[in-house]
Amino acid sequence: MRRRCESYAPPYIARLKIAKRARAAEQSGKTLPEVIIPGPEGRLEGRFQPGPRPRAPVAMILHPHPQSGGTMNNRIVQALYQTFVKRGFATLRFNFRGVGKSQGTFDNGVGELSDAASALDWVQQVHPEAQTTWIAGFSFGAWIGMQLLMRRPEIKGFISIAPPANMYDFTFLAPCPSSGIIIQGTGDEVVTPSAVQKLVDKLRTQRHITIHHDEIKGANHFFEKEGVELMQSVDRYLDMRLAPNSPIR
Repeated sequence: MRRRCESYAPPYIARLKIAKRARAAEQSGKTLPEVIIPGPEGRLEGRFQPGPRPRAPVAMILHPHPQSGGTMNNRIVQALYQTFVKRGFATLRFNFRGVGKSQGTFDNGVGELSDAASALDWVQQVHPEAQTTWIAGFSFGAWIGMQLLMRRPEIKGFISIAPPANMYDFTFLAPCPSSGIIIQGTGDEVVTPSAVQKLVDKLRTQRHITIHHDEIKGANHFFEKEGVELMQSVDRYLDMRLAPNSPIR
């Protein structure tokens, strides 16, 4: 019995400490303090909002390509983070290796996938009773996120924004284990809408999942003028998925 209690105490204590810091930051009007996550190549820098209750669902947000300026402070990443926080999720965004204060160097997606797995492990240690897990990613982060959901059966939903289907191989999604939404700008000059449409069409042939696909008219890769429309699409989908009578589980 003592051994079991000792193994549970660290996550519980961590949750209390993080929640206390979050409350203090909120009361003072400051941004949430950083968290340091043990990663495969050293520390990973992140921002974490604990859930309001022990069984709160978990969400993790993944940022765009590290070598193209992508960080956890990307505008879309932050917007995704905030929308999950407002819905009562324990929510994490973090910097991949070599970005910001995260240690290590860029590893062409292989190491970054390991980073994401370690980060999700950390969140689940803090919230061991989480009822469900979601993953969201933008561009490069969408590619990493969809690889992660293939390896983690607890991920029940995903949001994939501008997944680079014309740059990376997505054939690993065979079959895709979770339902989710793919959002793409019709004016994207980096990720071609036709490549994303082919990915959507392929995923929709699979059984037991439902893939939603929203196109934001005229939006470029960064949704520079269509950020509101992008998040409206995200929120509509989450409203549907998180409703008690949602047809998708």
